Amino acid sequence: MPPASKLSRIRNIGIIAHIDAGKTTVSERILYYTGKSYKIGEVHDGEAVMDWMPQEQERGITITSAVTTCNWGNSEIHIIDTPGHVDFTIEVERSLRVLDGVVVVFCAVGGVEPQSETVWHQADKYGVPKIAFVNKMDRVGADFSRVIEMMRERFSSIPLPVQIPWGQEEKFRGVVDLISRKIITWDEGSKGAKYEFSEIPEDLMAEVEAQREKMLEAVAEVDDEIAEKYLGGEEISEKELLQAIRKATLAVKLVPVMCGTALKNKGIQPVLDAVVNFLPSPEDVPPVRGVHPVTKEESTRISSNKEPLAALAFKVMQDEGRKLTYLRIYSGQMKAGEELYNASKTKKEKASRLLKMHANKRERLEMAGAGDIVAVMGLKETTTGDTICDEANPILLESMEFYEPVISQAIEAKTPADQEKLSLALQKLVEEDPTLRVKYDEETAQTVISGMGELHLDIIIDRLSREFHTHVNVGKPRVVYRETIRKKIDSEGHFERELGDKKHFGHVRLILEPRERGAGVEVDWKIDPALFPAEYLKAIEEGITEALQSGAVAGYPVVDIRVSVAEVLLKEGESSVIGYKVAATSALRDGCNKADPVLLEPIMMVNVITPAEFMGDVIGDINARKGEIQEITPKGAMSEIRARIPLKALFGYSTDLRSATQGRAIFTMQFFTYDQG
Repeated sequence: MPPASKLSRIRNIGIIAHIDAGKTTVSERILYYTGKSYKIGEVHDGEAVMDWMPQEQERGITITSAVTTCNWGNSEIHIIDTPGHVDFTIEVERSLRVLDGVVVVFCAVGGVEPQSETVWHQADKYGVPKIAFVNKMDRVGADFSRVIEMMRERFSSIPLPVQIPWGQEEKFRGVVDLISRKIITWDEGSKGAKYEFSEIPEDLMAEVEAQREKMLEAVAEVDDEIAEKYLGGEEISEKELLQAIRKATLAVKLVPVMCGTALKNKGIQPVLDAVVNFLPSPEDVPPVRGVHPVTKEESTRISSNKEPLAALAFKVMQDEGRKLTYLRIYSGQMKAGEELYNASKTKKEKASRLLKMHANKRERLEMAGAGDIVAVMGLKETTTGDTICDEANPILLESMEFYEPVISQAIEAKTPADQEKLSLALQKLVEEDPTLRVKYDEETAQTVISGMGELHLDIIIDRLSREFHTHVNVGKPRVVYRETIRKKIDSEGHFERELGDKKHFGHVRLILEPRERGAGVEVDWKIDPALFPAEYLKAIEEGITEALQSGAVAGYPVVDIRVSVAEVLLKEGESSVIGYKVAATSALRDGCNKADPVLLEPIMMVNVITPAEFMGDVIGDINARKGEIQEITPKGAMSEIRARIPLKALFGYSTDLRSATQGRAIFTMQFFTYDQG
C-alpha cells in the first residue's frame, strides 16, 4: 500500500458546545495526551492553556477561539477551541467556515442545550461533518441514552453510538467500544494517559450485542455494501465498518457518538482515534469555490500544494500591539517573507512571518501549504473574510456573513489623554471582531459601540481598560432615524449679496418628489448642462448634498427623495460658486419644510429559530413590539419565524427571547429598510 500523503494525515477540527459542557476541559486533555502540554490546565483553576485571556480565566468561559496543533499517531490535528456563549457566536461561525470537521461536546446531565443546538445548526449550514462526545458521565443525573434520544429529536443527522458507557454516575468505570467489541478502561494513577482494551464481562454481553445490532442497522441504512452483508447474515469486519462509518460521517448522514468524563481523564484517546478515523482530511473536502475577481466566472481550487494559492483570513488578533492574521490555506503554498495578493482589497501584502500557533504560544515556520491553519504577521490591510491568493491566478472565496449587532452602548473617554487612546484602541478591536461596530455621534459627542449582547460589550469595555489602558464612562445608546418628504413641491432658492468688494449671485429652482421606500436619493438635471459653467453645476450639487444631511424634522439625513434641478438663472459678472451653492441649499431646505416631512425609523428583518413549543410566546412578543410576521417555516422540531420589527423595540430582545424560550431560541437580525413608525 502506498504511504498516506501528508494532506490525508491532516485534520482541521473545531471543538464546539454549549457553555459549561466541558469543551475546554476536553481540549486540555487532548493537548496533554498528545504531548503538547506537560501538565493538565484546569478551567476552574484559571490555568487552561486554551483559555489564556485574563477575562476568560476570571469568568471560566471561552471568549476567543484558540488555535493549536498536535499529533496523534501519524496524523497532524489542528484544533480550534471555540466559545460556547451566545454573545460570541461569530467566533464559532468563523471557525466553522474554515474547519473540515467538528467534535461536538454534550453534557451527560444537561443533554442537548440551547447553544449546542445553535452551533450544530451553524455546522449544518456549512455542511461540516461531526462526531459527538457525551462528557461528564460520572456526574449525578448522567444519562447517555437520554442524550442520544434528544439528539434524535432535535437534529436531522442520525446519532450513531459507537460506544456505550460501562456504568453511569459514580459507577462509571469505562466505555464499551461497539466496533471492536472491547472494554476500554483508564489508569487513574497516570492521569488517564495509560489505558487498556479488555474482553467484555459476561453480564454485559447481552446489552452490548443488542446495541451493536442497532449500530449495524443504522449503518446498513446508509451504506449499500454493509446492508447487503448485514441482510445476508455475513460477518462485517472492523475495517469495513470503520470505512462505512467514515463515508456516512463525511456525507453528514451519521454522527458517531462517544462518551467519557474529561475531568476524570476517561474517554479522550478514543475521541482522537475517531477524529482520525471518521473526520475528513483536506483531501476529503469538496474543492473550495470562488469567483474570478474581474470576470466573475466561477472557479474552484482542489486542496493541493500544486494548485495556485488560495487562503481565507478568518480571524484577526492584536498580540502585544502587533497584528496577527489567521489564515486557512485551501490550496497552494506560501513562504515567510514573500509577497501575497489580497483579492478582496486588490492590494499586495507581505507575509513577514508565518507562525504555527499553540494557543498564545507560537512556532516559526518557513513555509505553509494546503490544509494548514497558520497565523501571519505583516498583513496590514487584510481583515476577516478577505481572500489571499496568487496574483497571476486570482480567486475571491465566498466571504463570511457577520451578524448585525443587537445591543449598543454610548461610551466616552474619562480624560483627554484617554480620548486619544480610545479611537486607536477601538480601531484595533474592530479589526479583530467583525461583530463590533463603532460610530462617533457628532450630536452627543459620544462614541457608540454596538455588539452581540451585554456580555460582549462588557468584555470590550473591560479590554479597553486592561489591554489598552483607556478608561471610559458608559452611557445609554440612541436609535438613529432618517427623514423623507410626502408631497411633491416646487422650491426656489435665491442668493444675492456683496461680500468684500465682490457681488455674489445664485438662483436655483428645484422640484422635490418623494420616492418609494429604500429607493435612495436621486438628483435629476432638467436643464441642459452644456449651457452652464461646470463649476456652478458642481456647486449646486454640493449644496443639495449638504442640505440632505440634515432634515427639517429633527436634523437627521433625508432619504428616498428625487431632487430635480428645473431652472438656473445666470447674472453676468455676478454669478458665483458660493451663490449657487447657498441658493441650492436654501431651495432644498425650504422645500423639505413645505413638503410634509416625516421621520423614518430603522426596521430590522429578524429571523428567529425557536423550538415549536415556544412559537406562540415568540409570535405574541413580536406583535407586542409592533412587529409584522412575514413567514413561518417549520424545520423539524424547530420553527423559523421571519418578521419586520422596529429597531427601537429590539433593545433587550436577546435577553427577553432567551427567557421566553428557556434560552433555546436564537435570532439574527439585519437592517431591512427605513419606514414610518
